This record gives sequence, structure tokens and C-alpha cells, in this order.
Amino acid sequence: MSIESLPDVILQYILSHISNGRDVAYCNCVSKRWKNSLAYIRSLCFSRNAFDNPPHDEDSDIVVRRMVSAVERLEELIVFCPFSPSGLASWLALAGPSLSYLELRMDNLGDTAIVHESPSKLDCIGAAMNLEILKLWGVLIERIPKWDEFHNLKILEVVGARLEDAAVNAVIRSCPNLTKLLLLGCEGVQSISIDLPFLEDCRLDFYGLGNCSLSLTAPKIESLEVQGCSWIRVPETKHLKKLSISNSAGRVYMIDFGKLTALEALSMRGIQWCWEAICKMLRLASDVKHLFMKVEFTGDYDALQPFPEIDFVDFFNSHPKLLKFDIHGAMFAALCQKNSLKHVDSDFVIPCLEEVLITVRSPLNAEQKMSTLESLLRYGKNLRTMVIKILQMKGSHNSADDFFDEICRFRYMHREIIRIE
Repeated sequence: MSIESLPDVILQYILSHISNGRDVAYCNCVSKRWKNSLAYIRSLCFSRNAFDNPPHDEDSDIVVRRMVSAVERLEELIVFCPFSPSGLASWLALAGPSLSYLELRMDNLGDTAIVHESPSKLDCIGAAMNLEILKLWGVLIERIPKWDEFHNLKILEVVGARLEDAAVNAVIRSCPNLTKLLLLGCEGVQSISIDLPFLEDCRLDFYGLGNCSLSLTAPKIESLEVQGCSWIRVPETKHLKKLSISNSAGRVYMIDFGKLTALEALSMRGIQWCWEAICKMLRLASDVKHLFMKVEFTGDYDALQPFPEIDFVDFFNSHPKLLKFDIHGAMFAALCQKNSLKHVDSDFVIPCLEEVLITVRSPLNAEQKMSTLESLLRYGKNLRTMVIKILQMKGSHNSADDFFDEICRFRYMHREIIRIE
């Protein structure tokens, strides 16, 4: 049986699953029956090079509009090829009311004329007011777009953007029912305020000086990742299970969270954190099960300071549910102070710890570090895996080699648990 002998309803069903713009164009040329059946397509996708060789010198605006106009009810539109504001406006005038998914590569970050466009590409999106998912790549958001509220929008993703505070705050306010918000690779933000009652998943990645301030009110938030903020305030956190805070360019000065009773995974990264912020974060995360700690220095101002001593026993008593612990450099050194293990109660035990990953960067205080490694094995009754990562060490009088030899001997004695990377 050939495909031409299939009933119309089956042919329409098969062709409705085609979404690639080039494939749709080829199908249009097969027969009138195929061309008519393509009206039942639900999704159209135009890749970056979709119009490298356009027919009859037609640009992408015209070709996309012709295809969009041929579809009865378009639900998904993905456009990565270049387009103009007028082209986008014409497509959305036709398909905007039926679209639930829109993904656009805007490519207007370096366009100096974009500020004076009216309407702008961003303004045009307002015609698709029934969207449930909106994804934008390479977008300039420096003025408040002319939108009404997107009441149906559940997912907003912006990747690679230049933002102004007032504009991005207005964009977020226009999407009051979001459950997922991603702002990744964004620059220009100094202060962002988010108030979303249904938000569950939020990822914010701001680059620049690392001095952004964040205020997030989201009573249903379950997963939060923040990069590039110095001041972070999240008062409602009773459902928060996963939290990651990092700042690769600036300092983390202040954190203000509600109770973290549901928190299971905490990641703290950055060059410098205020010691008060570190202590507060560790204190709030007393029930955490997975802790990743890679903060290089502390200190409240410009001076970079090492971590003060952290009592080994107190730390693990304060985190009794810890299953997995990733310790990098400064944190490991802070746990290795010689006073930490002088007096340990005979009933002390690390009850739940199963996996430890330790990054060692210096042979200094080698004796204390070996003592801490031994203590993790002695008191971690359920410890199954210890991974020791040794970075390139700089030491005089062969101290680095001696320390490495000690770790190798330690690994040999407990080779069923320990491995070296």
C-alpha cells in the first residue's frame, strides 16, 4: 500500500507531525492533496540556516508568513533564522491567538537601532497572549515592552540578554502565573524583584561585576539557582528542596532566607563570601542531605581572608542528615585545625554520611589533614565512598611529595572505600 492510497484523515495525521520548515516546503510540492493536508500541522520550526538559499529572492519574513498562513491552528512556532519586527508582527497577527509555545532567536543585542524600533520585536510578542511557554535567545530588554498580562504563561526562559532593571521587572510582572523562570547569561541587572505566587523552579545567571541584589517572593519555590548576586532575600522557603548560590565575579555579602526545613541539596560557590553569610547559610541548612562547598575566601571587604577554624564535631552534629559532602580547599582546611579533634566524645558518630569528595590544594598542615581524613572514616559508620582530588601543589622541601605519599598509603589501607583522582 502506498502512502497516496491512505485515507485523508490518516495522511493528515502523519503530516501533522512534520515541523521542520524545509520539510514542510518539500511536502507542499508533492501534490495538492499533500498541500491541503499540511493545514493540520501543529508545529513549525525554522532552523538557523533555513533560508540560506531562499526561493525567488524571498526573505524569511515572507516565506514564514506564507507557511504560517497555510496552517489552520498553529500551536508551536520556533524561529532561529533572522527575521524583522514587521515579519514577526505579521506571523503573530495570524497565529498569535492559537500559539501555546513560542521560541525565538531575537539576535538584537548589538543592534543600536533597536531602541528606536516601534513596535520592537519584544512588543510584537504581545499578540500571542495565550502562550504557555516563551523562550527568547539573544534579546535586548532595555525598555518596558507593550504587553498586557500573559495569564496562561507557565514557563519563561531568556538566554543571553542585556537587561535594564525596570524593563526586566516589568516583564516578570506581566507573567503572574509562572511556574518556571530562567534568566541565563544576562548582563546589566543591578536589582531584580520577583513576586510570583506559583513559581516552583527558578534559575538566575547574571554576569558582570557580581553585585546584583535579588528579592524573591515565591511561596511554592522548590528549586533555586542564583549566580552573580551579592544580596539575596528569599523569605518564603518552606518548600525549597534545592538551592545553589554562586558568585564568580563579586562577593556574597548578605543572605536572608526563611526556614529551610525541606532543603535537601545546597551548593555554595564563589571566590569570596562574607563569613556571616556562610555561617548563616550553614545554620539554616541543618537538615541538608547533599552539601557542595567551594568558596575560596572569606572577609567582609576587599581583603581576602582564609576560613577560620570550624569544629569538626560541631559541624557534623549540626548536620545530622548529611549523606553526601563535597569539600573544596578552604572548607576542608577549616575542618582540619588541630584543636577540632582534641576532645571527641566516645559516643560521637556521623550517622548518615555515605559519600565524601575532598579537593586538596596545599600540603600545609598535612598532619591535621590526614587526621581529618582518618576521622571521617572512623566516625562515618556508613561511609561507602571517599574521593580525594589532589590539585597541583606548590611546596618546598618535598612537602607536597611527602603529603601525596601519605595519602597514597592511606588509600592503600582503605582501598575498598577510597580512590584518588
